[in-house]
Amino acid sequence: MNTEIKNTMDQYADEVRRRWGDTDAYKESERRTVDYTARDWGVLSEGMDAVMAGFAALKADGATPDSEQAKAQVEALKAFITDRMYTCTDEILAGLGQMYVADERFLKNIDRRGEGTAAYIAACIRSFCGRQNSIAKSGICSQSGEIGE
Repeated sequence: MNTEIKNTMDQYADEVRRRWGDTDAYKESERRTVDYTARDWGVLSEGMDAVMAGFAALKADGATPDSEQAKAQVEALKAFITDRMYTCTDEILAGLGQMYVADERFLKNIDRRGEGTAAYIAACIRSFCGRQNSIAKSGICSQSGEIGE
């Protein structure tokens, strides 16, 4: 059974706890996943792979990051995370988009689906954030995709 996500989470548990341990999302994820079985982790891993493959397919088909298809795929990513781990707010989503390209570990993993896939996903998320009036008005997600202070 593929438990890639669980193994990765275990490997980086101290870093994750140090960076996000005080957040509501971390606490929610801990609560929701504490009883996950190897099968649950496998389903989660396969589902996330499918979401990422969807982005790779859109990129390969030439869909622009601001297309309706890309928007729908970002919504699918957000819903997938919310349904299985923690409430993925637009602020968290913007941070994930940045992390996908800024953290070499994420970049390398995501780009297994094709070079530039991580950058494409980050651009899709930036576009999605730009469409969200509440985010744009609050400054949480700027045009560059940077999280506001």
